[in-house]
Amino acid sequence: MPAAYPATHATRTRITGTIGDMLIAFSITPLGVGESVGDLVADAVRVVRESGLPNRTDAMFTTVEGEWDEVMAVVKRAVDTMAAQAPRVSLVLKADLRPGVTDAMTAKVAHVDTRLADLPGPTATMPPNQE
Repeated sequence: MPAAYPATHATRTRITGTIGDMLIAFSITPLGVGESVGDLVADAVRVVRESGLPNRTDAMFTTVEGEWDEVMAVVKRAVDTMAAQAPRVSLVLKADLRPGVTDAMTAKVAHVDTRLADLPGPTATMPPNQE
């Protein structure tokens, strides 16, 4: 191992084989359809919600949890739905690949809320999920 690697490099777990459990946050924006895009965005979010995978939508992204192939298929269907109604589509993706971890969407937020509760001073809590 090259000396330039930090000591922790040797202890990191590599993701090998097939990629399993993941969270993916994505945003799809229709371009060339005017200023009002709410109906097109709603159609894409509907595809995600009908997938049956755990998901959450906020003002910036929709997050989906599941196996790689399932999640990417949902993203593709959402993009295809929007592309059928817009001449151009912008897609932003952010993924967290953690083999063996399930319910990460809820667990990550709960962990942060627990840490905030332990800190002195005012804390803000996440609003309840509006699925």
